[in-house]
Amino acid sequence: MVHKAGFVNIIGSPNVGKSTLMNVLVGERLSIITSKAQTTRHRIMGIVNGEDFQIVYSDTPGVLKPNYKLQASMMDFVYTAITDADIMLFVTDIFEDIKIEEQVLHKIKNAKVPVLLLVNKIDLAVQDQLETKVQYWKTEVPNAEVIPVSALEKFNVSYIFDRILALLPEGPGFYAKDQLTDKPEKFFISEIIREKILMNYKKEIPYSVEVVIESFKEEEKIVKIRAEILVIRDSQKGIIIGHQGKALKKVGTDARKDMETFLQKQVFLELFVKVNKDWRDSDNQLKRFGYSS
Repeated sequence: MVHKAGFVNIIGSPNVGKSTLMNVLVGERLSIITSKAQTTRHRIMGIVNGEDFQIVYSDTPGVLKPNYKLQASMMDFVYTAITDADIMLFVTDIFEDIKIEEQVLHKIKNAKVPVLLLVNKIDLAVQDQLETKVQYWKTEVPNAEVIPVSALEKFNVSYIFDRILALLPEGPGFYAKDQLTDKPEKFFISEIIREKILMNYKKEIPYSVEVVIESFKEEEKIVKIRAEILVIRDSQKGIIIGHQGKALKKVGTDARKDMETFLQKQVFLELFVKVNKDWRDSDNQLKRFGYSS
């Protein structure tokens, strides 16, 4: 039996639906999803196995021009994903008018691997709008197969899977057949907390925050977790905690519920907030937090 395996990497601007698409393709909720830009900071792999294939999907941060070292590290994940892709999924949507960063677009146009260009959110489009977008991208990226999709409504997702399977190179799998992702449980626990911060706070707060799991102790019937929320200013610490600790308590309650679903166990969660002014621009700290490709 011929076996196929390869890396299928998802590239695109912020908020075009890359993480939604990733979760649908993998069949699991691996990437956090919010309406805020820069929700995805890491390269997150999701592995789909069949008897004669293994697809390693990668969700990547949205393409942007970096303003500080954290964002530069996020873009390093994007460039690495472009380099090691066997198939590239370049995701845009019907609303996107922002010109994607030129260096990234150049690499996509000159890719030596198949490119599927997915025009997402077509469930919100009118016909003329969709036709205009599809024609624009056919002209802009002539080496790509342009496919209208709705990740949210799962429209054309099965077709994308069939195309990936057809284009996948022959070879052995890269991971064990029962492995779902390359990330440890603690990574997803920190992402759950960060998702609740993205959902509960506005303005610059979510972009100044990093979550560190200081302790993760799994017992027979309960998992005890201690996590630190890092912010870059004293004023942000006060906002995160809120009046009488109510804001932080809500984040903890919301996060704990999702953790119990994820871990299938009762969770005892302790959250602490700490000021760390330079974490976004410190090479050593970024490396500690996993921001290296």
